Amino acid sequence: MAEVTQYDVVIIGAGPAGMTAATYASRAELKTVMVDQGIYGGQMNNTAEIENYPSYENIMGPDLAEKMYASSTQFGAEYSFGSVTGIDVLDNHDKVVHTDMGDFQAPVVIIATGSEHIHLGVPGEEDYQGKGVSYCAVCDAAFFKGESVSVVGGGDSAVEEGLYLANIVKDVTIFVRGDRLKAQPILQERAKKQENIRFVYNTSVTSIDGNEEAVQSVGLINNQTGEKSTFETAGVFIYIGLKPNTAHLTNLGITNEQGWIMADQKMATAIPGIFAAGDVLAKELRQITTAVGDGGLAGQAAYDYIASL
Repeated sequence: MAEVTQYDVVIIGAGPAGMTAATYASRAELKTVMVDQGIYGGQMNNTAEIENYPSYENIMGPDLAEKMYASSTQFGAEYSFGSVTGIDVLDNHDKVVHTDMGDFQAPVVIIATGSEHIHLGVPGEEDYQGKGVSYCAVCDAAFFKGESVSVVGGGDSAVEEGLYLANIVKDVTIFVRGDRLKAQPILQERAKKQENIRFVYNTSVTSIDGNEEAVQSVGLINNQTGEKSTFETAGVFIYIGLKPNTAHLTNLGITNEQGWIMADQKMATAIPGIFAAGDVLAKELRQITTAVGDGGLAGQAAYDYIASL
């Protein structure tokens, strides 16, 4: 039988949302633990520079992660490495979080597992993350001012990214796998009016290439003719979708059809004592700043819930 450790609050995930929730919960003198299957900081560790976080003109992603972690543990919150395999809800208000490293029991669970970008899975994609490959125009567009960049995708997010980039970079080429866009008509209309955006249809990216320091080009294939080509570009913004990290939560009934967690303004889910924060939520904007805000609300909600018991 797995060892069970008792806490007031178990936070699944130690990205900006989870760490902020830990700060609030532990400062309220709740025994708190963050459980994560990787290093604390989440996607911040994959971000070279952050320029849109208040109080910093710019800061390296891993450096911000270190500062947040120091803040999150200053009032006694703990960090535990482990991969969550499931959550059980008990009759006495407690929940049991099962991990491959042992089980944690608490009246409150805050889910801050985030989301991950769906990858193309082509050669060079992993090698050039942070060196020209990006999954967030809002985060990284400023690094490509005056450059020619590419966007991969044909849905709302890809076109929205293209429009955002077009105001900052020299020009944007959007590669669409099929023969038409799937984005909303109003977005298509806006993009097609933008002089420095062009669309290339029936085309897939087959590789991302460059030198040791940065992306220089992408390999392409025409999906109708099979013709292969190379296209020079300084950056590749991949937006073929996001998927929430909620595979271990399917039994709880707190996600929508796409797997995103549904929560109210206090970050409460349909199960009393289970809250959610950050990019795992069904919401519009997924940024460090919004994750931090969600985390603060969830941490305070944890205190309020336990006080009500």
